[in-house]
Amino acid sequence: MVKKAPRRTAERILETTLDLFNRFGEPNVSTTLISAELRISPGNLYYHYPAKDELINALFDRYDASLDDLLGASTGVRNVEDAWFFMHTLFELIWQYRFLYRDLNDLLSKNRRLETHFQAVLKHKTRAMRTLLDGMQRAGALQIDSRELEPTATSMVVVLTYWLSFEYVRDPRRALEPESAQAALLRGAHHVLNLLMPYLEASQRAHLLTLASAYQTPSATP
Repeated sequence: MVKKAPRRTAERILETTLDLFNRFGEPNVSTTLISAELRISPGNLYYHYPAKDELINALFDRYDASLDDLLGASTGVRNVEDAWFFMHTLFELIWQYRFLYRDLNDLLSKNRRLETHFQAVLKHKTRAMRTLLDGMQRAGALQIDSRELEPTATSMVVVLTYWLSFEYVRDPRRALEPESAQAALLRGAHHVLNLLMPYLEASQRAHLLTLASAYQTPSATP
């Protein structure tokens, strides 16, 4: 039987760091804790990532690459069904890197590179929401005045960006635990798409309500 090659140390460091950041929040995780969790020396950790910011930046770069691919799928959204799947997939990615959103303001205040790059992320998200709205309008799923496109796209991005922060404030002890993920993601997707309610064609509006009801759990009420 052929043994699998061991994962590279740098890869293991990033995976463990992401897990710890997500579980405890980035400010509460030290490089000492990371090296202890990995059972490697601090020197080995510093060899690969000389500072904690290097770890944060490497994880952000991974997130950004995945987000770039995902936002490109906005060109294929034509109706509520497409939009529901797209938003849920987007929230799943945000959940995977939830430490970025839980501690966003703190991270940006300490990391100039992250601050600059996250501004680009917001612009990219806004363009993707505009593309989504344009596609749904061309397909007849919604009707929206051109003057309302930008504000609506921006509102969608605001909810996307700060939804997990809202969940955390609402229930600090349980909101960002893995067992809470599904309900939190569904609530987030529902609230983003709810911004489209005034503009949706009648059957599309009814379908959104049906989707929200079908996926709602007793613990998923806002």
